[in-house]
Amino acid sequence: MQGICLLGATGSIGQSTLDVIAQHPDKFFLVSASANQSVDKMADICRRFNPQRVVMGSQAARDELASKCQDLDVSFEWGADALDSIASDSSVDQVMAAIMGFAGLKPTLAGIRAGKRTLLANKESLVTAGKLFMDEVARNNVVLLPIDSEHNAIYQSLPQTSNGAHKQDVASIILTASGGPFKSWSIEDMASVTPEQACKHPNWSMGQKISIDSATLMNKGLELIEACWLFDVTPNEVEVVVHPESIVHSMVSYIDGSVIAQMGNPDMKIPIAYGMSWPQRIETNVPPLSFVDVARLNFESPDLVRFPNLKLAADAWFMEGTAMAVLNAANEVAVSAFLKGEIGFLDIARLNERVLMSADIRSINAIEDVFEADLYSRRLALDLVSGGGF
Repeated sequence: MQGICLLGATGSIGQSTLDVIAQHPDKFFLVSASANQSVDKMADICRRFNPQRVVMGSQAARDELASKCQDLDVSFEWGADALDSIASDSSVDQVMAAIMGFAGLKPTLAGIRAGKRTLLANKESLVTAGKLFMDEVARNNVVLLPIDSEHNAIYQSLPQTSNGAHKQDVASIILTASGGPFKSWSIEDMASVTPEQACKHPNWSMGQKISIDSATLMNKGLELIEACWLFDVTPNEVEVVVHPESIVHSMVSYIDGSVIAQMGNPDMKIPIAYGMSWPQRIETNVPPLSFVDVARLNFESPDLVRFPNLKLAADAWFMEGTAMAVLNAANEVAVSAFLKGEIGFLDIARLNERVLMSADIRSINAIEDVFEADLYSRRLALDLVSGGGF
């Protein structure tokens, strides 16, 4: 039996993780969970899974949840320190790091420093603090398993001794992208995109932030950076291809001409179950892939003119230091501003570029450097949004 700490329990990854736990009660149990403000969803989780500890994003949310669940034997807590505590708790075997955005970095690191097997669905942790993050993984001898469908696919397609093993045999990594809902739209049409349109992903059921990132291809840019840290490559060794069907989740090309791919129906329970059960596999309720029903798979190169965020991510990687944290912070502000109707869809990439090119990029010597760069970049982005000067 493996005890699970679920950071980000009420999001789409969290819900799929709970489905896997429910399907395999003989293998997994929920020790602790966190959410930001989704009190009703968390109350349902508490009644279904009876965790020992629950952490909410504010005292008000904690108090409301405690009132709704006062008959349950659960410790209701709130705040950043409590998040770090549940991730490093001695009762926990695995930490599912599924908190959205930069906020997931600190508790994920807490779990790693406590030696917990880490299931990484929070790409921003690696994007913003990649070297520090991977150094902590190595220092604490932690098993790190990527949960993003693309990185999970790459992990499955590489030799299974360890990340980076037999790297000399690998020619390149092929990272697939759905292309989002506006894959074929002109720039003129994209200028009038609404938040409602951008949140309707054609293949995946996801939260607002990641749906917008998918629509702008920033999600793929963040995944490009994540792949570089996870698999010890550079953007020059990663090829991004648009694959609208989302059946081939990613591939590895080898020097002998072989290409190994991981395929399956687009359902996050597959990579989640793989991560939780590795090195074994367990059943999911996802239907097996039918090649007859799929019939055709399409691939094309991404359009970097209409979707410049992908190139910005590669640029940030080569700029090194705090550049990736700067870009991530700018993008989080830009997506929030777009969802509020303060900027247009195409303004997201424009704002990201302006902040990245204007910021003071510094080397990272400690985690405090990452937090400082994040705060500075958010302020710069917010000033640009309010002034309209980009």
